Amino acid sequence: MHVRRMIRGTIVHCTAAGLSILEDAVIGAEASGKIAFVGSVQEYEKFCKETAFSADEELRLTRGQFVMPGLIDCHTHAPQYVFTGTGSDLPLLDWLNKYTFPTEARFADLSFAREAYKKNVGRLVRHGTTTACYFGSIHEDGTAVLVETVAAAGQRALVGKVCMDRHAPPYYIETTADSLQSTRSFIEHVRGLKNPLIQPIITPRFVPTCTSALMAGLGQMAAELDVHIQSHLSENKAEIEWVRELHPEAGSYSDVYDAHGLLTPKTIMAHCIHLSESEAALLRTRGTAVIHCPNSNFSICSGVMDIRRAQEQGLTVGLGTDVSGGCSPSMLDAIRQAITASKVIAIQRGSAPLTLGEALTLATLGGAKALGMHDQLGNFEPGKQFDALIVDGTRADSPFSLFPSDSLEDIVSKFIFLGDDRNVVSVFVANRLIHSH
Repeated sequence: MHVRRMIRGTIVHCTAAGLSILEDAVIGAEASGKIAFVGSVQEYEKFCKETAFSADEELRLTRGQFVMPGLIDCHTHAPQYVFTGTGSDLPLLDWLNKYTFPTEARFADLSFAREAYKKNVGRLVRHGTTTACYFGSIHEDGTAVLVETVAAAGQRALVGKVCMDRHAPPYYIETTADSLQSTRSFIEHVRGLKNPLIQPIITPRFVPTCTSALMAGLGQMAAELDVHIQSHLSENKAEIEWVRELHPEAGSYSDVYDAHGLLTPKTIMAHCIHLSESEAALLRTRGTAVIHCPNSNFSICSGVMDIRRAQEQGLTVGLGTDVSGGCSPSMLDAIRQAITASKVIAIQRGSAPLTLGEALTLATLGGAKALGMHDQLGNFEPGKQFDALIVDGTRADSPFSLFPSDSLEDIVSKFIFLGDDRNVVSVFVANRLIHSH
């Protein structure tokens, strides 16, 4: 149900100035889903008098509770949720062949897809992921089931049908023509639903599994239809060497994508651990964002991304779980792992690790910027969508304890480092309550 909503209590979000924690403040949201007001109680009372804003529902938070923006997972593989928490014994290329391709092939079975996707999307929502950027499988109908599942859950998402026409097992591969045709058909299907929360995204798996003809066709389609693009880039050193062998004409892995029209301001590239300076400059020039996936990078031993370097290079960086390379579907885990990765680099190079506020920014406003949606999402600026979580650190089953001496920042920090879905008591997307417990 869409209502005018007012929440009073501690408000936590990230702005260009950093982490902001507002004590005994008010946020008001319109029935349309937009944030109408953020500020002090006194300012809210004045706002109501001047604008005739009146809340249909009011919620007052107590100490230990706060409202924060929904988390944005910029890179996750929905079919791989089935084997999350297993299969971390192999490096990327072997891992794909032993675990990923056989599992994703099962999503030709729509009843299996429906069961698996319901569990996956539900888990993400319970963990506070209000926006997700999903890889599906190569199956158009199966990926349409993912769209249907996301819509039923009320989550915001970009969803892509995976494209791959080479170097894949015979039971899990497309022809170039079929891949292009089904991608166009999938885009038309998603847009035909006219669901403002769900967008299609063109999804070449990565260069080794996509011929030049397929990549060029997808680049042309993205330009023609003005669609987002997602893929993988410079995740693993063996992968990079393979790309060099497949495309000796290219100066770098990034150059291959660029030559086929796949680096655009609406493109996000996962991992980007081993980028050269020239590749980083190319991505910056094209406006392409990179998605940091630290859990996966550790789990399958791909490397450690130097996020400070990426930021200094002027790259836009979002954060992803990369299930199932990453062994957790929780963006809280991604935040923690990003901080740990930055500390590994700090130990090696003497750079400053990420602060709590910087890491939380990656999972909210940073993700929104990476997806080109920062005018709508990422924090609580009036006019943006009210995608939000209510966090409760006082629950009896909370995985962390609070004490009278804890400051508001302490409470937020304990949730980020120790909390889980038990603390996420309400989830809103566009001011619609989609989960509570």
